[in-house]
Amino acid sequence: HGASPWADSMAYDEMAADVLRLIDAQGLDKPAVMGHSMGGKVAMAMALAHPDRVGRLLVVDIAPVSYADRMSTYVEAMSGVDMMMATTRAEIRRALEQSVNDSGITAFLMQNLVEHDQRFDWRVNLAAITQAMPQLCTFPEHLLTRRYPGPCAAIAGDRSDYIRPPNPSVFAPMFPGIEVSVIADAGHWVHADQPAAFLALARPALGLTVAGAGAVGQARA
Repeated sequence: HGASPWADSMAYDEMAADVLRLIDAQGLDKPAVMGHSMGGKVAMAMALAHPDRVGRLLVVDIAPVSYADRMSTYVEAMSGVDMMMATTRAEIRRALEQSVNDSGITAFLMQNLVEHDQRFDWRVNLAAITQAMPQLCTFPEHLLTRRYPGPCAAIAGDRSDYIRPPNPSVFAPMFPGIEVSVIADAGHWVHADQPAAFLALARPALGLTVAGAGAVGQARA
């Protein structure tokens, strides 16, 4: 969430409206919108609610469906760290590692650590995330009857099960013509696992030119 102001709720409609306000504030005309995981659901929600405002859509390893809660464990791990007693980043990392048995995820969570006034804190609103988790695991039902007819693509990791089956059917009928590409030897954090292959797919999906490509498979509606 960066340094953005916190809100008490995190509904997809609200977050999509935040993105639209940013587009308006920046004076952008039908920009390409890309999102990973929860951000991908926000991007899809915005494209469905305001299809005329999105020039292109790129969704990374997520689909407009409901998922089991896989993230509360990480939120609980972050909430369980005694930030008042912590004196170093290494100390906080060790505390996280006691609950998170994946060094890559631990490193990802540590990106949310900030220091101010000689103490550490998390930059994200853990209380709001916890409260919103049931909503975040689903996709807004009222958007399932909408359509985004513009250029759209999805990128999945072959070691991830977030887009299964890895073909356009999981995005139907909201995103007609969507193209789904699968990157080999990549999990849910596709862009971190295989950055070169990811960029080779993301650039053309965003309307940019690209030279070279990684090991990918592709399905087209």
